[in-house]
Amino acid sequence: MFRVLLPVDTGDKRALAAAETVTSLPAADSVSVTILNVQSEVDVVDEGGRVSSKEWYDESDFPPSVDKAKEYLEDSGIEVATRREHADPAEAILDLADEIDADRIVMSGQKRSPVGKALFGSVTQSVLLDSSVPVTVALR
Repeated sequence: MFRVLLPVDTGDKRALAAAETVTSLPAADSVSVTILNVQSEVDVVDEGGRVSSKEWYDESDFPPSVDKAKEYLEDSGIEVATRREHADPAEAILDLADEIDADRIVMSGQKRSPVGKALFGSVTQSVLLDSSVPVTVALR
């Protein structure tokens, strides 16, 4: 079985683009996919006090984009599992790829300007640079 990790954020179009890419892989009928959604860890402090994303994080509260990707893949006959993590997105993707012994990571990147990449970084860029398995990026 060829194991694919499919990180999905809240973008429906990006999730479907990545799912479509999975179905175009050779021997897609022998592929299993783990869809991963990561809630970034956030701490905010102001005069009212401190608020942490740990307070509202719910590991079962998947965004609709996960359901759309899952439905698309299952309709294509692909075995799908889902996971949700509360962590740094790039680290969570790389850690789960190792944990499930993924053969490939398929993700959808966002088109960004060079300045946007420099200022805000990119999860896709971090995964591409640090992954020990091949990464396929679908742009939408």
